[in-house]
Amino acid sequence: MTGNPGVPAPRDASAAALAGGSCVLLKHGEVFLKGRNRQRFIDRLHGNLRIALRGVGGSTWIKGAQNITVVGGDAPVEALVERVRRVVGFHYVEPAVRVPSTMEDVTAAAVGALRALCGRRRVRSFAVRVRRRNKDFPLTSSTMEVHLGARIQEAVPELPVDLSAPDVTLSVEIDHRETYLSWERHRGLSGLPVGSSGRALVLLSGGYDSPVAAHRAMRRGLACDFVHFSGAPYTNAASVYKAYALARELNRSQPPGALHVVALGSAQKQLAVAGAGRLQVVAQRRLMVRAASRLAARTGAQALVTGDSLGQVASQTLANMVAVDEAAELPVLRPLIGWEKQEIIDEARAIGTAEVSVLPDEDCCSLLAPPQVSTRAGLPGLRSVERRLEMDEVIEALLASAQVLRPGEDEAEPARGGDCPAHG
Repeated sequence: MTGNPGVPAPRDASAAALAGGSCVLLKHGEVFLKGRNRQRFIDRLHGNLRIALRGVGGSTWIKGAQNITVVGGDAPVEALVERVRRVVGFHYVEPAVRVPSTMEDVTAAAVGALRALCGRRRVRSFAVRVRRRNKDFPLTSSTMEVHLGARIQEAVPELPVDLSAPDVTLSVEIDHRETYLSWERHRGLSGLPVGSSGRALVLLSGGYDSPVAAHRAMRRGLACDFVHFSGAPYTNAASVYKAYALARELNRSQPPGALHVVALGSAQKQLAVAGAGRLQVVAQRRLMVRAASRLAARTGAQALVTGDSLGQVASQTLANMVAVDEAAELPVLRPLIGWEKQEIIDEARAIGTAEVSVLPDEDCCSLLAPPQVSTRAGLPGLRSVERRLEMDEVIEALLASAQVLRPGEDEAEPARGGDCPAHG
């Protein structure tokens, strides 16, 4: 039977005290490598954390310590863990209990935790790992490990110690006023806090690639808005529904970004009438980045993000990428440039976007696409086609009719509570 990852059921006075001290311990990712401006990154990280905790189902508090953040409150630990695991910037997420930093309290908590855990499931072996942030604590880390291990074995004689491959590792972090004990660890998203590297506009399709690229951009600290180009009025709304669902899923990992929906169908037809021929797909891509660049100027974005992977399809050859970049007014970032398709699909499954991406839709890129796409679109030919259109007017018309949606914002309620009082 799998045990509850929350706090052990009280069995004595000390265990009862644990029930009121449940929290979640968050280990910082790359933030701890920062120097003089580390606090700026931590402030951003905590700001994103507050947004992620909105509507979690109770009051919450956030407390900072050396290279860790502690979250607690009235909400169930399981709900807190689910929310904070989606916040970019934490390497590990550990459900924990907190007790006063005294020998008696820490020892009672360690014994109570392992005894309760053994009561819920079979535990084959254990180890204790102690980190002593408070150097005034009477025992060193290694001595405290021996002490706690001995007390646990006295309470649970049948439970052996295994220092190389334990079934359960009890982690004990001793701070000045509080000590945190945990025996379960989840991987976080790591990376830099969203927003610490600026803002970007993601060209979001309904496929696997662009959502994964957006998620990777977020993990490098970019706050992302999204623009989706539909084939309307020549295609149905399926791709828009998919883009909305994808943006909503991605917004779980950042302060929600806006989704701009641009109907590209009429402009695509104008390119075809202008004689784009084999250049049609690349000309469409150039039109998209031109429109996205103008839109980015309005949203404050400093770069565009696409899901291009070198050589994956005909429009993503190096020559065609160069031709597309020439039309952009901002840097075009391609986080997946060296990824294989299967790697992208695996990542999409891991971040939760694959279930949406696999749904059928009418992609605007296939609208009016020629039987053969040029793999080396030349700039003179592309410019010749574009001169047959009033490009500035086309782009302004596209943006004037764009819809602005806010995926995910309607799902969050204002947060209750604030930072934890300084008690540790």
